[in-house]
Amino acid sequence: MAHLYESHMSLRVGGEMLIPDEVTRLLGAPPTTSRKKGDVQYHSKDGRETIAKIGLWMLSVEHRTPEDLDGQVAEILGKLTLDLDVWAQLARRFEIDVFCGLFMRESNEGMTLSAKTMLALGARGIELGLDIYDPTPLERRAR
Repeated sequence: MAHLYESHMSLRVGGEMLIPDEVTRLLGAPPTTSRKKGDVQYHSKDGRETIAKIGLWMLSVEHRTPEDLDGQVAEILGKLTLDLDVWAQLARRFEIDVFCGLFMRESNEGMTLSAKTMLALGARGIELGLDIYDPTPLERRAR
């Protein structure tokens, strides 16, 4: 089995009442991007404006080729508080996940997530979300 080609990862904290500055203070590091409910968002691809339906605090790390979810989780959590009481407080109030995009180059690739990484995520109440993209070119998928 070949190793997954590439991984993208962001930690997301979201909720209706989320105030990004409060999450920054609690976690101890600034986000890559953030917004409050009601903020105007500009979409660079098409120039549209939308109004944020929920607040969001998001910390992203560099993409990894080949995939390295363990390393990306360690990098994100290494920037943030170790205080599990803070994480429990946030998990009671907001949705928290690490959102991962996994990109395949071949038809059969795989990966593992270490027990240490799973324990670190679970101890903080962080869910793991995976979007897995197959290597089939878009024009072949449309058939």
